[in-house]
Amino acid sequence: MKTISKEVQAKITPRQAIELLKNGNLRFLDKRMYDRDLLSQVNQTASGQYPFAVVLSCIDSRVPAEIVFDQGVGDIFSCRVAGNIVNEDVLGSMEFACKLAGSKVIVVLGHTKCGAVKGACDGAEMGNLTALLSKIKPAVDAETSHKTDRNSGNSDFVDKVADINVHHVVAQIQEKSPVLKEMLDSGEIGLLGAMYNVETGKIDMYEDAIVLKDDVVA
Repeated sequence: MKTISKEVQAKITPRQAIELLKNGNLRFLDKRMYDRDLLSQVNQTASGQYPFAVVLSCIDSRVPAEIVFDQGVGDIFSCRVAGNIVNEDVLGSMEFACKLAGSKVIVVLGHTKCGAVKGACDGAEMGNLTALLSKIKPAVDAETSHKTDRNSGNSDFVDKVADINVHHVVAQIQEKSPVLKEMLDSGEIGLLGAMYNVETGKIDMYEDAIVLKDDVVA
């Protein structure tokens, strides 16, 4: 199976890009993943890359974006950081991927049982991790359904904080990147939040955390 070419990437709309990812996760769940010659794809992409999507996900070893979305070499940009938080470097990476490299959708992918979220729930402090977890703390504070057991031992609390964190990051991308906001407003790209279940492998895409205008093809 060939990797995505410049011509194919140009014809993909943001809406179609989301469908490609949805269908990829369905293949993953059904054990129908495409039979790819990955080394051949390495050779195909040696002279250039044309990914159709950017996935911001956690560094968690159980959530490899290319695998759970059933994508090959050169198909998606994978941006990984603990807690799938956003900062200047992540935003710059996304701006490169969309404005310069032609990607059509950004996915903020959280996951259940997230260790970074657990750390934020417990107020953990350690070296540079302290500053990273502080970016998740607003989601901890925003989770108000649990009045007690607001810690990592409460799995429902942790997963609800992870959910809120994804929504916060989707909002932050629009607030902190004029480049991406302009592309979103014009319909050149789409943006959505999603959650990966580490027990089932299923990805739920949030209908209330999606920015998708009328399709625009380059």
